[in-house]
Amino acid sequence: MSMEQTLPPLTPGTLYLVATPIGNLEDITLRALRTLKECDVVAAEDTRHTGQLLKHFNLSKPLLSYFQFNEARRSEEIIARLKRGEKVALVTDAGSPGISDPGERVVKAAVAAGLRVESVPGPSALVAGLTASGLPTDEFHFVGFLPHKSGQRMNALKALLPVPGTLVFYESPFRIEKLLKEFNEVYPDRPVVLARELTKKFEEYLRGTPAELLAVTQKRTLKGEFVVMVGVRADERKPGPTINP
Repeated sequence: MSMEQTLPPLTPGTLYLVATPIGNLEDITLRALRTLKECDVVAAEDTRHTGQLLKHFNLSKPLLSYFQFNEARRSEEIIARLKRGEKVALVTDAGSPGISDPGERVVKAAVAAGLRVESVPGPSALVAGLTASGLPTDEFHFVGFLPHKSGQRMNALKALLPVPGTLVFYESPFRIEKLLKEFNEVYPDRPVVLARELTKKFEEYLRGTPAELLAVTQKRTLKGEFVVMVGVRADERKPGPTINP
């Protein structure tokens, strides 16, 4: 008997939150592949992107598009499918659904309807960037994307000043220089780590103060999606636990 035959089948009427690679396709899990293979329908942020992912792994499934602007309407359809006993796999373009991506509304609706929700964990840019940053990981605050408007961005950054631990942001290459300028104003003395192109060929970590990293952006164009982390000043770090000999 093969291992696949000994695994329990997917549960009817369950919403499966399937994490997908953030860049390197080797990062997909065996469990994610089995879920995508055995589900009845895949709800995808971008059906073209997910279609290519399924094709790469020789999988063929009906695709249902859901994204920021149709998530409310699609949530109703997904809930109806779940109530009929369908097994729905929900994916985003990369990483874990609901983390700075569509999915949260669908999950809330499913929970409110008393339906089963199961996470199929896997790749996450947040975890990948933070663990290799060299900044403290014992306490961190995930911010995600800041607002687009400058005033709202600055207000958000200033509100985070008293928050302990490492701050973690997502940012696009088009606003990374703007973000560093804002950091230079609000967090000039804090260590910053830029993690870009995570899991891809040109993965890179850039470390320094906001001013030092701004100097880098003036010399070269930084491409790719970013995980940006801000540590605390050295004099703000909490002492470690005391170990008695």
